[in-house]
Amino acid sequence: MRDLIVSEFVTLDGVMEAPGGEPGHPHAGWVFDFMGPEQQAYKLAEIQEAGALLLGRVTYEGFAAAWPGREDPEGFAAKMNAMPKHVASTTLDHLEWENSTLLEGDVPSAVAALRGGDGGPVLVAGSRTLVQTLAAHDLVDEYRLMVFPVLLGSGRRLFPDDRAGKTPLELVGTQAFGSGVVTLTYRPRR
Repeated sequence: MRDLIVSEFVTLDGVMEAPGGEPGHPHAGWVFDFMGPEQQAYKLAEIQEAGALLLGRVTYEGFAAAWPGREDPEGFAAKMNAMPKHVASTTLDHLEWENSTLLEGDVPSAVAALRGGDGGPVLVAGSRTLVQTLAAHDLVDEYRLMVFPVLLGSGRRLFPDDRAGKTPLELVGTQAFGSGVVTLTYRPRR
């Protein structure tokens, strides 16, 4: 069985929206205010460990526009482009980015089948709506939250206000970076 790992950039007040340079967002690019070589090395190790990506439509479209054709000496782009990518979407019917496939049928069932397969961990980045669906169906094995020392006061949050029920988590790892960013790793208590 493969672990499903949700890895997210979040602000101290839980906002995950617009970590890059998303046009039109009043606080776009907050990750770049704090991102340094230590965090880049962490993200490289994380993507190298992963066996596949699982993405929602919006994140897939952003990644598919950014990563193909990109090169870097560390190999991050090569891994992103080469690895299998599974996309949850009800509106897309064709995927351009190499090694990308649409999940078929019910998303929770398709993700459960993906987790039950062989290979390395399945990594989910961004994909807020998908992550909320996965959490609601108890399909997340690990949350890796890279918490940035900034308060935005508004924006879309990783966990919705109307979330049903309580999910106890166990802290299984921490890593602090010189920039003030801290990665907190949690696994659900089952």
